[in-house]
Amino acid sequence: MSRKAEIKLIVDLDEDNVPTRIEWEASEGQESGPILCESMMLSVWDSKNKTTAAIDLWIKDTTIDDINIYFYQVIHKMADTYLKATKNSETSNSIHEFGESFGASLGILKRSTQ
Repeated sequence: MSRKAEIKLIVDLDEDNVPTRIEWEASEGQESGPILCESMMLSVWDSKNKTTAAIDLWIKDTTIDDINIYFYQVIHKMADTYLKATKNSETSNSIHEFGESFGASLGILKRSTQ
């Protein structure tokens, strides 16, 4: 039996169309009601045209430090998702290694473990 799940995004914009608030909720999520976030990346794959469409947003008050930590965590999440989808641990490990290099180059590793 098939069913549908829904993911909803709400983005408040200022007069210059810059996001000031981002909320999301999922019909099958753990939380009831919208959840605030400061940054998001949504990528969808079009297998017919072999292209990716993406929405990348962050609110105007997001700090560079938060963006750096966010990207560090997203890189590792991508490695985990890649492994889950492909079972290719060698490439997944390479992505993780890149994430560690990225984090080290920005000093994230030192700050995030304190």
